[in-house]
Amino acid sequence: MSLSIHQVTKKFGSFTAVDRLSLTINPGEMFGFLGANGAGKTTTFRMVLGLLDPTAGEIKWNGSSIDYAASGEIGYLPEERGLYPKMKVKDQIVYLARLRGMDKNDVLKELSYWLERFNIPQYLDKKVEELSKGNQQKIQFISSVIHKPKLLILDEPFSGLDPVNVELLKDAVREIKKKGTTIVFSSHRMEHVEELCESLCIMHHGHPVVHGSLKDIKRSFGKKNVVIYADFDLTYLQNFNGVAKFREITEGVLLQVDSEETAEKVFRDAAQKGFLRKFELEDPSLNDIFIEKVGTSYE
Repeated sequence: MSLSIHQVTKKFGSFTAVDRLSLTINPGEMFGFLGANGAGKTTTFRMVLGLLDPTAGEIKWNGSSIDYAASGEIGYLPEERGLYPKMKVKDQIVYLARLRGMDKNDVLKELSYWLERFNIPQYLDKKVEELSKGNQQKIQFISSVIHKPKLLILDEPFSGLDPVNVELLKDAVREIKKKGTTIVFSSHRMEHVEELCESLCIMHHGHPVVHGSLKDIKRSFGKKNVVIYADFDLTYLQNFNGVAKFREITEGVLLQVDSEETAEKVFRDAAQKGFLRKFELEDPSLNDIFIEKVGTSYE
């Protein structure tokens, strides 16, 4: 089942939050939305969910408009967490899953699995407000996936989590994807998108500035990064032909070069001047691409 967004625009008065966004997210794909606050990511998600109507354009899930009848196929983890603090975890999840049409016994079975998966089975009868923020987030995540949605939308799922719980949640997302769920998520952390997503869209002020498969985006960018560690002065490389960017780091330099051929020339030249402890050719990062396309650093 694919998600199709065609020429979608959303205006609030004179402000355009999303401007002519078009993309298709294929069945079983993990798709990443990147962009600073105000880029239009959450507004796009709310239109996909039917919480907001587009000003123009159309959104289709499996060829049809998304309405209440399709809501049981969709899971949503909002950026603003929305659990009832006074309810016990069990009652909270049962209530939300019943709204999705699940049988109570099935809910409890799935809930038991997920609580064990997240190493928090002891919280079954705890009130939500008694949990740490990280564990509340796990419960919110469980509420978005317990009905086994075919489309899962995660808005900043890793924000506020410590590194251990980030990895735990990443593994859970990968597991859900393997079972065929189409997953769309936004993140402020480019490395999360690079690690998890086959395709992505970088948005800036409501516009998609980069869109496509991660491999194609990096390939079409053309430039490469080079990391060099050496015990001699490498500052001369900032004027080397084909070096687009030069930055000194603790043990050496980080270069951006216009081609692999330039990287090879840099290696041959530097190796003649002394011993190289490290010479590494890397694909550009999404942050490099963002800066190139938008002209400002991503935060």
